[in-house]
Amino acid sequence: MNNSYTNKNTNISTSEKIDWTFVQREMKNKLGLEIYESWLKKINFLDEFNNYILLSVPTRFIRDWITSRYLDQILQIVRYYKKDIVRIEFKIVDQEIIAKNENKENSKIFEDQKNVSFIKDSYLQYNRIDPNKRFDNFLTGSSNKLAYEASLKVSENMSHNNPLYIYGGVGMGKTHLLNSIGLELKKNNKVMFISAERFMYQFVKSIKSNDMVKFKEYFRNTDFLLIDDIQFMNGKEAMQEEFFHTFNALLDRGSQIIISADRAPNKLSRIQERIKSRFSGGLVIDIQKPDLELRRKIIEFKLEELNKIYFDEIKINQEIQNYISTEITTSIRELVGAINRIVSFSRIYKKVPNLGETKVVLKDLLNLSENKVTIDLIQTLVCKFFKISKNEMLSSRRSRYLVRPRQTAIYLTKILTSKSLPEIGREFSNRDHTTIIHSVKTIEKLKENNPEMLENINKLKNQILYNNKDNEI
Repeated sequence: MNNSYTNKNTNISTSEKIDWTFVQREMKNKLGLEIYESWLKKINFLDEFNNYILLSVPTRFIRDWITSRYLDQILQIVRYYKKDIVRIEFKIVDQEIIAKNENKENSKIFEDQKNVSFIKDSYLQYNRIDPNKRFDNFLTGSSNKLAYEASLKVSENMSHNNPLYIYGGVGMGKTHLLNSIGLELKKNNKVMFISAERFMYQFVKSIKSNDMVKFKEYFRNTDFLLIDDIQFMNGKEAMQEEFFHTFNALLDRGSQIIISADRAPNKLSRIQERIKSRFSGGLVIDIQKPDLELRRKIIEFKLEELNKIYFDEIKINQEIQNYISTEITTSIRELVGAINRIVSFSRIYKKVPNLGETKVVLKDLLNLSENKVTIDLIQTLVCKFFKISKNEMLSSRRSRYLVRPRQTAIYLTKILTSKSLPEIGREFSNRDHTTIIHSVKTIEKLKENNPEMLENINKLKNQILYNNKDNEI
């Protein structure tokens, strides 16, 4: 077979990348013009590694057809050019993407067009930069003002603090700030934005595939390295060793490093002391819990944002807004989650929830643990409300004055606990699960048509969840 190949390619150095035009020409000569035009012409070269090459085809069908009929011949042609190649990998890539890159030699499809550097698809395509997380929609208050200003200076290439280390609890806006920095810088710089978890994944994968040279090339050849959630890099001594040297290499070349974490550098567990020392040597800023003013600002901003989407359909009264901003203090993420829940309730039921309904919708965010809500508590409070004994409720009697409280207790148990239907049935004198379903549906229907029943349910919910007075709703 070798005699059919062009003689001028006989002594190609194995250090050079494959000339795909040579492979195409030899496929056409060996397998015929008709087969080449119908199938093989659709193959595009993506990348080359130590012992395999990565090719693309537009559909699964073409991939399967080529691998079942022509793969051995293609590999033989490739190996004549470079004997170290022992296999060929295929990736499905839309032909439109390929067309956009036709003017590039060897068509490197995944080359980043916007100066954002990331591991190529043969490793794992990973670009975390989100265009929706920008400086202009990051709301500031006394708790995060310093972190915001420092991030802004870095994005303007004005920072002399390296690294910039931002830490704070979950949902405080750290990732938003790193994302905003990346968005600004990628316009004119090479930016790498990746989580510590992904960094570890790439490191392990590179070791297994013997591609550490490529790994180092990607991570050490960037102007700005942004790493999110560095606390997840704990343990893994070999990986920390590599990170330490990458960190130093970037500092030596004048690159800026920005890091986020959930705690201060000296509080990081199972991280090498020399790494913690490097982190502490830059500018360390913490983001604290949002104060009341910032929480109110966030709620107003989020509602305005949602009203643009739903065309002013969202109406949440000031009482509910004040309640949410006062009660949910843990994180910005939980605050936004609370607004999303209230808005969803409002759109589904076409009404603004009252205070009692708001408390039920947000019960887990308000740190009202479900384990405090027991079936026994529900039964006791329902019996007290309807002025019957628990023995009467759990009896088999079908008197109307007992049936409705029993159904109410079953309904409240279903919506306020995570118990299954059989579990609820057992707690109500071993009633069948179909009885539980019937009770729930009956109360749901009565709530729609009977204002008094709706009011009673709301009062009972409030008592069960919050131990409040009857008239608090």
